[in-house]
Amino acid sequence: MPIQSKYSNAEVETLIAELLSVLEKHQAPTDLSLMVLGNTVSHLLSTKVSQESRLALAEQFAKALTQSLR
Repeated sequence: MPIQSKYSNAEVETLIAELLSVLEKHQAPTDLSLMVLGNTVSHLLSTKVSQESRLALAEQFAKALTQSLR
């Protein structure tokens, strides 16, 4: 059974489009884009998630990313 998100597809797609637009504006190659997005995820985890929850959330994120590529 799929997980229901509290965010609408429109909200998610809008943010994705805006993030990709910035990367395209700067003509960022794939490796730089991935590095920037990874650093952004690290920053969000470090500044918005309690220290006690960071590792578990990072592991869940990594698992979801891996599963999305299968």
